[in-house]
Amino acid sequence: MILTTIDGIPLYSTLQEALDYAALRGLSGYHTHVFEGVTGYMGGSSHGSVARTTRTMQQLTNNTTSSSGGGGY
Repeated sequence: MILTTIDGIPLYSTLQEALDYAALRGLSGYHTHVFEGVTGYMGGSSHGSVARTTRTMQQLTNNTTSSSGGGGY
């Protein structure tokens, strides 16, 4: 279950969810944040590493989903 998101990155209630999220993004490890008095788990060994990876993935997605209309023959 997602407790919240921080910088667009999900904070999970269980360690396994965070590790699964990290693995899907080629990251390892996890780190924690406290949200409303509850410790949550975030995939990636540091917030900076997962934030960089998330930004890179978003940029790649934006580049592949936009097109110029193509053609022109």
